[in-house]
Amino acid sequence: MGDRTMMPDWPQYDDDEAKALLEVLHSGHWGSTSGDVVATFEREFASYQQAAYGICLSNGTLAIAAALRAAGVGIGDEVIVPPYTFIATASAALFVGAVPVFADVDPDTHLLDPVATEAAITERTKAVIVVHLAGRPADLDAFTALGTRHGLTIVEDAAQAHGAAYKGRPVGAIGDLGTFSFQSSKNITAGEGGAVLTDNEQLAGALYSLVNVGRVPGGGWYQHEAVGYNLRLTEFQAAILRVQLRRHPAVQEIRERNAGLLTDLLRDVDGIRLAPEDRAITAHGRHLFMLRFPGRRDAVLQALAATGLTRASSGYVPLHRNTAVLRESKSIADRLSQPYPTADCPNADTVSADTIWLPQTYLLGTESQTRSIAATITKALQ
Repeated sequence: MGDRTMMPDWPQYDDDEAKALLEVLHSGHWGSTSGDVVATFEREFASYQQAAYGICLSNGTLAIAAALRAAGVGIGDEVIVPPYTFIATASAALFVGAVPVFADVDPDTHLLDPVATEAAITERTKAVIVVHLAGRPADLDAFTALGTRHGLTIVEDAAQAHGAAYKGRPVGAIGDLGTFSFQSSKNITAGEGGAVLTDNEQLAGALYSLVNVGRVPGGGWYQHEAVGYNLRLTEFQAAILRVQLRRHPAVQEIRERNAGLLTDLLRDVDGIRLAPEDRAITAHGRHLFMLRFPGRRDAVLQALAATGLTRASSGYVPLHRNTAVLRESKSIADRLSQPYPTADCPNADTVSADTIWLPQTYLLGTESQTRSIAATITKALQ
């Protein structure tokens, strides 16, 4: 069962991407300050996720940093984040001088726990970053209520959740701001890139300025009314993203169908724990298919690799044990004479020790291939 021959490669593309790139090339307008492809994609992607405003930028990591800064998060503020996520969720807070504080996850879903989050709030807390890990929307009812109750900004880290929806509404602008990634592995990709969505006009204006070196929409070239980064996306990237966005629904349907079949085939297999059904999740991003193997993960992973499923992954090492993040966080807190809490995240420790990911490429095959994957996993448990 050779891995590369078994499953489709990613990214997927055809002549439409090539045509779109050539159109930008021949236009001579390669940057968004002179072209309109980025602006068009911003409108299309915001509409796709049912957000009022969309601002594109260079990558998903800086999308989070820009979202935090647009919301007024700065030096010494605390930002509550889950420990079971990509390092960018925490490092983005550090980039704006804030301190990431870890709250534990729900072991059944791998997602940030609202109760643990509320317990981690202090007088310095300014924002919460809720990660829709693997494409599964978090409990946005609980988090938006928490944000209202405590006056906190809720940022949705939807890097893996293109097209995901919570109670019928696409994620991204259910909280105050939502960030997306278009990095190579993502379900919509241009190799790199990111976006921030919001329904708040003031936040959208602040984001535009941050991305465009402090300029304001409609203002002069040297009219810098704020201090901003230069994070602009190129017209080439946006050209690819427009085609990828048009293709996304059809490809997502394949992922959803195969994820449903895998779930049906593996749900009752002894030794496997899958995330429970949640009626509030009306569309799953299906970036990863996650399984837990309590007490047996490493042996199962080794068996899967031996049978050809070489892209299966053991996933994240939890960030509350990442020495670089802790060192930087404590450095900021110490300089400001602030306490830095010791993270107590036993659930994150547990899931990081027993979880296996299947990347979204394993959800793009035929029904026969999907059944073969389920049979391989079941056999590996033996």
